[in-house]
Amino acid sequence: MAKLYFKYGAMGSSKTAQALITKYNYEENDMSVWLIKPSADTRDGADIMRSRIGLQAKAEVMTPDMDIYKRFCDTCANRCHAVIVDECQFLTPAQIDQLRTIVDDYDIPVMCFGLRTDFQTKLFPGSLRLMELADCIEEIKTMCDCGCKATVNARISDGYIVTEGAQVQLGGNDSYIAMCHRCYIKGIREHRKIKLHGQN
Repeated sequence: MAKLYFKYGAMGSSKTAQALITKYNYEENDMSVWLIKPSADTRDGADIMRSRIGLQAKAEVMTPDMDIYKRFCDTCANRCHAVIVDECQFLTPAQIDQLRTIVDDYDIPVMCFGLRTDFQTKLFPGSLRLMELADCIEEIKTMCDCGCKATVNARISDGYIVTEGAQVQLGGNDSYIAMCHRCYIKGIREHRKIKLHGQN
């Protein structure tokens, strides 16, 4: 019986790489994958999924007003063996419900990869709905610079942790760093300068 999966992790935990490797594994066995991503994710181009280690593939883009279930039925229902979603936190709760219906009606797995929480440690609406509906919830782990497990996606501006602003602000190593909660709180309290990865 197929399942709805939510695989989440902090920034830099290889979520997109794992999504693309999963796609490759299906296709290597002559199975078809529907690869989708929300329109909010435009960092690497509107319809490109790219990991930090260089893997990439073309994905179909879902806007917030799109019915994912209807799109699936209209385009690939009879030839698809799995659905893989990247940056699933940007989908609407209704779209998560639609993914759940694909699993239930067509008995194919839907694997959602994304962030659980934002830079203020609050759940994204799409991630909240996945926490409520997913059959399997798996954390993809990554490390804070101190060596502990990272759970926070700290937003950095001018070298300091930002605690206010819009929930969605696209960026990678230029704007965010994964931290453990203790280092995150300490950085805020001490107004500590934070060095982003890949910067001198």
